[in-house]
Amino acid sequence: MDNTSLDKYKWAILIVATITQACACFFVQGLGAIAPILQEDLNLSSLQIGLLVSSAQLAPLAGLLIAGELLDRYNERYVVSIGVFLVGFTLLLTTFFNSYFSLLILLFLLGFGYSSAQPGGAKAVSTWFPKNQLGLAMGIRQAGLPLGGALASLTLPFFAIRYGWHGAFIFAGCVTIFGAALFFFFYKEKTERKIVKKEINLLSTIKSRLVMFKEPWMFNIMLSGAFLTSVQYSIVVYMISYFYMDMKFTTEFSSLLLFICLTFGVVGRIVLASWSDRSKTNRYIQVLCCIGFSVLGLLVFLIFNFENKYILMALMAWLGFFAVGWYGPWVSYIADTAPKDKLGFALGLAMTANQLAVVLVVPLIGFSNDIFGGYIISWGILIAVGTLTFLNTLRRNRIVLETS
Repeated sequence: MDNTSLDKYKWAILIVATITQACACFFVQGLGAIAPILQEDLNLSSLQIGLLVSSAQLAPLAGLLIAGELLDRYNERYVVSIGVFLVGFTLLLTTFFNSYFSLLILLFLLGFGYSSAQPGGAKAVSTWFPKNQLGLAMGIRQAGLPLGGALASLTLPFFAIRYGWHGAFIFAGCVTIFGAALFFFFYKEKTERKIVKKEINLLSTIKSRLVMFKEPWMFNIMLSGAFLTSVQYSIVVYMISYFYMDMKFTTEFSSLLLFICLTFGVVGRIVLASWSDRSKTNRYIQVLCCIGFSVLGLLVFLIFNFENKYILMALMAWLGFFAVGWYGPWVSYIADTAPKDKLGFALGLAMTANQLAVVLVVPLIGFSNDIFGGYIISWGILIAVGTLTFLNTLRRNRIVLETS
């Protein structure tokens, strides 16, 4: 392709990557929308719902690192499309199973495929866009995650109510396989990759990669990502159940609140990432804003018991913009800061910290609700952790700015 064709095609790549991301996370982000139905049909506790989410996020603890390494060596087209296809295929397999334990196993297997979607799409976009457009491009692409969740929150309850939870799983599987096919047929590398066969020393490779742990910027990425992921999944997984069971809202209105939250998450990912392109300092400033305003939103939610539905809608929009919209500038900061030959691994490493937070925090929030009969303690702990994260990473970011 000539330069003009390349410039046009990069936007096609961005659209494909965004749609694929929305399809890949459609089920994982939409699971909370059918959580009340699963709880009633399978007689599950809040802890068991949390464990379903953790099961899907457990495999990526190792899978993200493997996917990151594969992305540094092979074409994103194959790594991403094969992984996303596995997600869809696993969801279709749930047709043959009815027990909670079988769902745990299948969602664990689903996680291996899901591992390739996040770092793969991010690396694909980062190779096509220049630095002055990277934040906007990453924001649009990362908006695929809340976009998929928002669409799932509208459609999955319909399929679950009409056809049972199996119907919702099958529909999600078909959506995911469509995303895999789209990426496979339309994604192209910007420049042809030169394949150099060389002997791989596994030990030295691991050592060279893990040196990143000592970098202040990587510490900030992992700590902030872990906190914001915890807040995001707390909202996505438990908010509908909280509105439906504790506040006695209808399933439809509870789903609407989640839809509003995730829709503003789409807006936040684009706006915040675009702002980071114009920032005079590094992109971590936008991440700090997301931490601070997420803590503020949770604090307001904790202190006030809203009966006015419009105020509650506004608060969910606020939380969506910052507690879901954070991912755009966060992943752009990684793409800016990490060594280019280790970008795939850096993305995988950072996202592994996020997965660890999901695996540990989400079930604990459900367990807290089962034990104490509410989410107040969980929200309070998240607020305290968020405050410490803000102060700690603010100090370390000053060190990064001074040494850069």
